[in-house]
Amino acid sequence: MNQRLPGPDLAAIAAAASREAGGVPVGLLGDYLPATAEAATSGRRLTAAELSGYGRSGEQAALAGVALRGLVDLFLSATWRLWRELPAGTSPAAVRAAGLAVLRAADDAVAAAAEGFERALLTVARREEAERREFFDDLLSGRGGVGDLIVRGEQLGLRLAGPHQVVVAGSAPPGTALNPAGVEVDAVVADAAAPSPALVATRGGRIVAITGAADGREADRVAQALARLLAAAGPGQPPTAMRPGQAPTGTRPGQPPAGTGPEMSPPWRIVVGRPYPGPSGVVRSYEEAAEALDVAERLGLPEPVASAEDLLVYQVLLRDRTAITDLVRTVLMPLDAARGGAAPLLATLVAYFARGGVAAAAARDLHLSVRAVTYRLARVRDLTGRDPARAADALTLQVAVIGARLLDWPATPLPTG
Repeated sequence: MNQRLPGPDLAAIAAAASREAGGVPVGLLGDYLPATAEAATSGRRLTAAELSGYGRSGEQAALAGVALRGLVDLFLSATWRLWRELPAGTSPAAVRAAGLAVLRAADDAVAAAAEGFERALLTVARREEAERREFFDDLLSGRGGVGDLIVRGEQLGLRLAGPHQVVVAGSAPPGTALNPAGVEVDAVVADAAAPSPALVATRGGRIVAITGAADGREADRVAQALARLLAAAGPGQPPTAMRPGQAPTGTRPGQPPAGTGPEMSPPWRIVVGRPYPGPSGVVRSYEEAAEALDVAERLGLPEPVASAEDLLVYQVLLRDRTAITDLVRTVLMPLDAARGGAAPLLATLVAYFARGGVAAAAARDLHLSVRAVTYRLARVRDLTGRDPARAADALTLQVAVIGARLLDWPATPLPTG
């Protein structure tokens, strides 16, 4: 190394710079010291080949876990130590020229090393993201062996042998991509789930968060954190986030208040799946939450956060689609004979049941007179033969109305057969 400039002890300078930078490897300097010493004498710029070498040093530093600050400190410490050892110039102008050459060399070399460092980090980040995405897809689709998934999960911080819950956030209408306005969703979810680990990805346009269930409250905290995030970032003015399963005053959990239509629905929804152990438990919790999210959308629930557990009764109804279709056809199809069709009478039943059978409260929600509501309820009784005011008939009508909403009837014709 000393052949270029026999004056300064470049090896000693490099070793001292390494110690000052906290032990950053000397080799990362490459030929920086002799090249800079030569630049101080000749006034030349560092060559493209030399700068490329410092870029590779930056890549090596990033891959070795060296901090960028330490790498920059190594180069700058080496620079000022070298300048101190260079022979004094014969004139002020010569000293100034040498100083400018050294500063320019340091600036170019540090910029090249930092660029290489960032390039390596980006490559690593892309590789890790691809590996995380592959693991996420394999886990939620049930691909891969249990042992392999557990090992890969531990590398990402998830101990899949224990219980985990899945939180799914989707937009309304489905298929519209959620936009958290540049906020780092991973960090928000990680903070909410701490100290339990969490993993976040998007799947089918939805945000899916997997979290450990050590204290049983992690998923609720994650849901609330996502609710706050989406409330700040989503379109319009979404309703205030509630505790999963919590219903507005005067309504049952999972039941919309009377008069609520699609225009009153939140622009996004969040559903919390139940906790289950193992990789298969994660799949079960995810499928449960995703299915419950679809049910919440069909029902047009006004609350943005819900629990899959609170929506189980609706999922049970949907699982026997033949039976619920037959119930809707048998009980509610006669409402089609009413003037204006079945829709106004269905809306009245929804409002009436949501308000505990109080016609006056239902009338306020529907912006109708009490007389109009009681008239509609009477038409339901006359057309179906079932009186909404009688407990036995009310149960049948309420289940049929829920089924109609799940099947999107009367907007969608009931299947035949």
